Amino acid sequence: MTDMELVQILWDYMQLHQRLEKCDCIIGLGCMDLNVAKVAANLYKKGYADKLIFSGGYGKKTKKVWNEPEAEKFAKIAIEMGVPKEKIYLENQSTNTSENFQFVKKLIEENKMNLQSCIIVGRPYVEKRTYTYLKKIMPEYKAIITSEAVRCETYFNRYKSDSKIEEISVLVGDIQRMKLYPQKGWSTEVDIPDEVWQAYEELVKRGYNNWILEN
Repeated sequence: MTDMELVQILWDYMQLHQRLEKCDCIIGLGCMDLNVAKVAANLYKKGYADKLIFSGGYGKKTKKVWNEPEAEKFAKIAIEMGVPKEKIYLENQSTNTSENFQFVKKLIEENKMNLQSCIIVGRPYVEKRTYTYLKKIMPEYKAIITSEAVRCETYFNRYKSDSKIEEISVLVGDIQRMKLYPQKGWSTEVDIPDEVWQAYEELVKRGYNNWILEN
């Protein structure tokens, strides 16, 4: 198998393909991918919710290249696309996905927003992992997880050489974390099929190991 064929196995496993419907709010999870902000803003403009929450401070990657928190950068994009500023709420302290949900939950409670359902927008290859955090931290919320509609190869080909290897390595590392983190109580457990785990192990052998946890 080629590298991209192995990546496709992980990508397909991570996708949830959930059907969109109207919810109480849209939550955009901060990251380097600005399309997350655009997807969230477009969902707001299409009437899927009347509140938009962006969550994200500085993650491992963004702290090296951005001079403002992820949530604030995303909010500027949404406002430029026509989302009213007063409809946007910001959580700009979180540094990882677990904190995204912990701090968003606190923001919702502090603002007495009385929300029961939400649409979560993130990167295409983290949908299933996002679900494992959501069910652990905000299980009482009805949630739909979605992302940009894009093909696997098209998505990764946006990145050049080293950046492409790094981005694929993040996906590979996420598979490992989905196996390890439930053991620590940080996320809910999910089944990882043998085919997926074998693709993960092969990609690690081929050098996509920058985000692998040691010990």
